[in-house]
Amino acid sequence: MIHSFIPQHYFNTLGSHPPIMTIRDGDTVITTTVDARGWDDKGESAAARGNPMTGPFYVEGAMPGDTLAVRFDSITPNRDWAWTTNMLAPGVVDPSFAAALPASDIVRWTVDVQQGVAYLEDPTPGLAEWKLPLRPFLGCFGVAPANGQFITTATSGMYGGNMDYKGLVAGTTVYLPVSVEGGLFYLGDGHALQGDGEIIGTGLEISMNVQFTLSVRKGTPISWPRGETDTHWFCIGNARPLDQALQHATTEMFRLLQADCGLTPSEASLLLGQAVEYEIANMFNPAYSVVCKVPKSVIPVPN
Repeated sequence: MIHSFIPQHYFNTLGSHPPIMTIRDGDTVITTTVDARGWDDKGESAAARGNPMTGPFYVEGAMPGDTLAVRFDSITPNRDWAWTTNMLAPGVVDPSFAAALPASDIVRWTVDVQQGVAYLEDPTPGLAEWKLPLRPFLGCFGVAPANGQFITTATSGMYGGNMDYKGLVAGTTVYLPVSVEGGLFYLGDGHALQGDGEIIGTGLEISMNVQFTLSVRKGTPISWPRGETDTHWFCIGNARPLDQALQHATTEMFRLLQADCGLTPSEASLLLGQAVEYEIANMFNPAYSVVCKVPKSVIPVPN
């Protein structure tokens, strides 16, 4: 079944808020999100700033210990402008250099969905002819965390959250560990484009039209967000310091290769040692995000 939902209020925490809609396993939802400052498709303030989330959506049959599969069917900017900051974040440069960084300002970009490009509204001469291809994705989404927690949408964890991974585009399926009855799925923080790491603290922040499908995988617990594209499996670790985020992502991929692909610990280690790929998804948020990826083409097909 396909549901349409127009949000009237938003949440700046992920937790066990009352669900705004109950759907069945396998249902599809068409909805909208506001941008990271709460501005909607008309550019008007519709929510408090700080990654306001649409949701939560309660999925019948989802229980702690299950996995919620989120298929992003489409993610499309629904206005013709976005905003970013314009200076590197102090945490991504040498500490001795950070103090010399100029103050950051907000700049606006034109977003041409039909042409599939974005460009600065008021460019300086060095970027006057600069146009970039759109790659829309959601920077923040996830399920309610365990133990009755309500966690700010500024950060991320085992439940998902503000991961800001540019690979989370339409066509991707993400798997999240269910910790509360119904899962309680949230989404928001649309980016029309972003480089690895979100190193200026923003992508091209914009409101979105989104279509997604939610499915429950019963009795298949996972510890950290996983995902797949046509070409790769991936796992996301969210933590500080950066090496801990990498460890979480690698451990989850090690589990995946054994439990889902039938490899022994030695076989999984050999495969990872020669075929693993890493991406730094975010180096700005309170928890860093690292993606551990493996091409599907290198994973042996079970006999």
